[in-house]
Amino acid sequence: MSALSLKSLAGLCRAPALSRDLRSLVRRNRWTVHDAKSTSQDVRSDSTFRIPLIDFSAFRAATSVSEKRRVADDIVNGFREVGFVYLTGHGVSGDMIDNVYKQGAAFFSLPPEVKAQVAWDDPRANRGYVKVGRERVTQSSDAAEIAALRAKAPDTKETMEIGRDWDPVWKNKWPKEADVPGFRQTMLQFFQTCHELHAAVMRSLALGLDLDESFFDRKIDQQYHNLRLLSYPSIRTKLLLQEGQARAGAHSDYGTVTLLFQDSIGGLEVQNPHTKHYQPAPPIPGTIVINAGDLLARWSNDVLRSTLHRVVAPPVQKVSDTEGITPARQSIAFFCNPNFDAVIESLPTCVSATNPSQYKGITTEEYIVGRLAATYD
Repeated sequence: MSALSLKSLAGLCRAPALSRDLRSLVRRNRWTVHDAKSTSQDVRSDSTFRIPLIDFSAFRAATSVSEKRRVADDIVNGFREVGFVYLTGHGVSGDMIDNVYKQGAAFFSLPPEVKAQVAWDDPRANRGYVKVGRERVTQSSDAAEIAALRAKAPDTKETMEIGRDWDPVWKNKWPKEADVPGFRQTMLQFFQTCHELHAAVMRSLALGLDLDESFFDRKIDQQYHNLRLLSYPSIRTKLLLQEGQARAGAHSDYGTVTLLFQDSIGGLEVQNPHTKHYQPAPPIPGTIVINAGDLLARWSNDVLRSTLHRVVAPPVQKVSDTEGITPARQSIAFFCNPNFDAVIESLPTCVSATNPSQYKGITTEEYIVGRLAATYD
C-alpha cells in the first residue's frame, strides 16, 4: 500500500486546490499517512513499502536556509532509503507537459521510413530515433551478454532522444517542421524548464548532504542532459510474459537524477532495495517521479541509492477468453547529467572512517558513453 509523508501532506494542504486534489487521491487510493521519519522502517517490508511524496514548492518559495533544509532532508532521506521520490509543486506546468505528450505522439505516428531519417547512430551523441527492439536496458556491462538479451527479449518501446541544441559537435536530429509542426520549439522549451528544475533539485541535495547550496552549480551548468520521449505500443500480453521480456528491462539510470513524467496507464515498478522485490510506482496526477542515478550514487559514496526499476505490463484489455492486449503507453524521461568533463568522486561529507570512498574518480563522459555503447546495437 502506498503512503504519503505527514510533512509532505501538511505542505500540500497549505494550498486549497492542492488540498482538495490530495484528499481525493488519498480517499480513492486508500493511501495511509505516516511521519517522514517512518520511511526507513516502512521500506523494510513490502507490505508497507512507499515512495515518499514531497511538496517541492516549499523549497522553491523558501526565504531561509532552514526552510529549504526541511525539504532537502526529506529528499535526501527518500533517496537514501528508496532512491525514488514523487515531487509535487515542481513548477512544470500541466499545459507544457500535455503539449510535449501531444507532440511526441505526433512524431511516433509518422511512417517508419520518415522516423528512420532521424535515426540514433552514435552513443557519444545519443540523439535521434530508436525503433522498437533496438535497445535492451540492463545492468550488465558485457556487450556480448547484452546482445544476447537484446536478441532474446528486446525492450518493446520506441524512443526519441534529444540533447542540448547548441552542442558544437553533436547535433539534434529534428523531424521536418512540416511533418510535426512545433515539435522542435516545444522540446527546446521543455528541455530548458527541466534543466532549471534539475538545478533546483541538486541545490536541495547539496544542502541535505551538508554541502554549500551552490556546490553542484558549476558541475551541471553545461546541460549535458538527455530528453527522451518514449512510446510503448500496444502489444499482446502473452508476448510480455515470455522469459526475460518487459517493456523496459530492469536497470538503473546513469546520471545524477531522472525526471519521469508518467501517463495514466502506468507500468513502472521500483525494486525495494531492502527486500529486492519489485513494487508498483503508480502515476499520481500532478507529480514527477524523480530517482537518483548511478553518478549521484557514486558522488555520494552510495549514501544515496541508484535503485533498479523496470516497466512491465499494466492491466490487460481482454480481446478474447484466452488473449489480452496491453494498451499503448507514453512517458517522458529527462535524464540529468553532470558536465561531461566533471570528475565524479566521493563527496567529503559522504566519506568517513567507517565509510571510506568506494570508487575511483571517473568523468561523466567516460561513464555514460561506456554504458550507452553497450546498450544499443
